[in-house]
Amino acid sequence: MNDLDAPLRRYLYDKIAWSDRLIMIKGARGVGKTTIMLQQCKEQGDKGVYASLDQLFFNDHTIVEFADYHYKHGGTHLYLDEVHLYPRSNWEQELKNIYDSYPALHIVLTGSSLLHLNSKIADLSRRVAVYDLRGLSFREYLNFTGNYGLAPINLPNLLNDHRSLASNISSQIRVIGEFEKYLKKGYYPFFLDSSEITYDQRVERLVLSVIDIDIPAITSIEYETQLKLKKLLVVLADQVPFVPNMTNLSRDIGVTRNQLMKFFTLLSEGAILRTLMDSTTQPKQAAKPEKILFDNPSVMQALGIVNKVGTARESFVGSMLSSEGQLFVPKDGDFLLNRQYLFEVGGKSKGFSQIADLPDSYVIADNIEIGFGNKIPIWLLGFLY
Repeated sequence: MNDLDAPLRRYLYDKIAWSDRLIMIKGARGVGKTTIMLQQCKEQGDKGVYASLDQLFFNDHTIVEFADYHYKHGGTHLYLDEVHLYPRSNWEQELKNIYDSYPALHIVLTGSSLLHLNSKIADLSRRVAVYDLRGLSFREYLNFTGNYGLAPINLPNLLNDHRSLASNISSQIRVIGEFEKYLKKGYYPFFLDSSEITYDQRVERLVLSVIDIDIPAITSIEYETQLKLKKLLVVLADQVPFVPNMTNLSRDIGVTRNQLMKFFTLLSEGAILRTLMDSTTQPKQAAKPEKILFDNPSVMQALGIVNKVGTARESFVGSMLSSEGQLFVPKDGDFLLNRQYLFEVGGKSKGFSQIADLPDSYVIADNIEIGFGNKIPIWLLGFLY
């Protein structure tokens, strides 16, 4: 997504109140945070300046010095990329100082989705507006590849009117074939300038960078721990989705149960894994995950998990539904959204036997263009954002 003149922008661009004085865009590696920032920076002309905070310049200079120079030379907007990689540990204090000392200066920064594991954003909470950027939805993928101008569909409309919505979209696009392409190489915007092989390689490097660069930048871990995080991914690649046996998994990885729980948290916040709790789990209750999935199908593909169709379906459904709230593992079915909506995921012939007569329950079926009743085509969930 290197073309900043492209008329197509990510779903989040128009939701951001760019007039706010301090904005943070959080998200996983590769989802397009830098591109959104550069598109907005271009709108400001020479009044805006961009800098990546992992550049060598910031080994010898502070953010405050950079902001002061820009402000004194007529600048009004400052765009700071990868704040979690700033070589000093006090970036939040520097941003506070800039915010308070330069009231005419607007600041936009990006950071890892791991950032809320520490207190730095909390320290800025009175000043900063935080936005989370997700990977490409199926809708965005279609718009980027075909310029269809497709609009998002909110969840109530999708659940209640899915038949007519799917009929309208599938009359314009061969959705099943396009959806299969999306699952292989459509979640990260850099698919636009990647072949299928190089796309997988870039996603694999992205996963390794989360472990080798992003996690150490957020929390103190040793090299040996990084190796064990990678070993955990290798073990999970053969087993997901599954209910983890924490004792056996701890033994296989060579860590304690508490360390393993921290691993799941780090890899989930780093958008490599998706961990789901039992629906009976209470807020803030310490409990092991009830189900573990990979965050999205592209991560699965890059890690060599290519023949688990059911796993890819659940990974996609989890990535889309999580945009609507909190997901749990229900007693019956595959996903419970916000403790209200129940979803069972399967193939074309999937029936309602597992969730029969349960309120607000839906079957999400693969390989169908149009559903009926409470049976919804899986691809349509890709229009939630």
